[in-house]
Amino acid sequence: MRVLITGATGLVGSAIVKLCHTKAIDVNYLTTSKSKLSNEDNYKGFYWNPNENEIDTNCVKDVDAIIHLVGASISKRWTKKHKQAIMDSRLKTTALLHETVKNNPNNITQIVSASAVGFYPDSLTNYYTEDQTQVSSSFLGQVVESWERVVDAFTTLNISVSKVRIGLVFSEKGGAFPKIIQPIKYGAGAPLGTGEQWMSWIHLDDLARLFLHVIEKNLEGVYNGVSPNPVTNKELTKAAATKLNMPLFLPNVPQFALKLVLGEMHIILFESQRVSSKKIENTGFFFEYVTLDKALEELL
Repeated sequence: MRVLITGATGLVGSAIVKLCHTKAIDVNYLTTSKSKLSNEDNYKGFYWNPNENEIDTNCVKDVDAIIHLVGASISKRWTKKHKQAIMDSRLKTTALLHETVKNNPNNITQIVSASAVGFYPDSLTNYYTEDQTQVSSSFLGQVVESWERVVDAFTTLNISVSKVRIGLVFSEKGGAFPKIIQPIKYGAGAPLGTGEQWMSWIHLDDLARLFLHVIEKNLEGVYNGVSPNPVTNKELTKAAATKLNMPLFLPNVPQFALKLVLGEMHIILFESQRVSSKKIENTGFFFEYVTLDKALEELL
């Protein structure tokens, strides 16, 4: 089997590539950096520049499935320019992939695209399943809705479409987790706002396995990429402080203070989405890191 991966050198992409190689799945990947091209048979790089609509069309040769992960980071201050980059990096890349698959001979039968739990409206009480149709009115909600819609265009090419709505990814290698843990390590940890907001999280290893499970089982539709046990911000802060043997004596960090520091993107830390993993579990997927305690044990 050969898969084409976009965003292969990012946090999630690197974990998926590593897992592909342990399962003898060959990888083609797209990169905007010509210096990152590799020509090994099981790891072949192809150049693209979505802003200029440029792509090496050989990338789809002998490929069975696409894993689409690429997108500008949401953990960077949301200036007007960066908000445009967040949107464009998802929509332009998907459109270019679609055109490439449409106009070049290939055997692709499936695309699995990253998405995000930011799709779901902010709520302290709802427990969201994939059937939820109401979309968050936030900027992230708009991004996710637009992204999922353009990915759906692949169905017109007779390709099955799957979307994985990813929660907060726990990894010591990058993403939001090290930033959340850092103040706790220095004894300056405190819950954010009321601390009651739900955080639907997933360990990076489970997420990589989940993407390949979707491909191997040829699953179609939307699946939440979250562990079975979401926690509140307060619970996460306390559990991490206990694991690190650090005190928590500071008052909660007020929302307005982080809004001053981070601007509009502060909502990432304050929006509450409690999300269900039942649908993916019902397909036979099992989580290695079911509880926060087990994940923190491994990460800290």
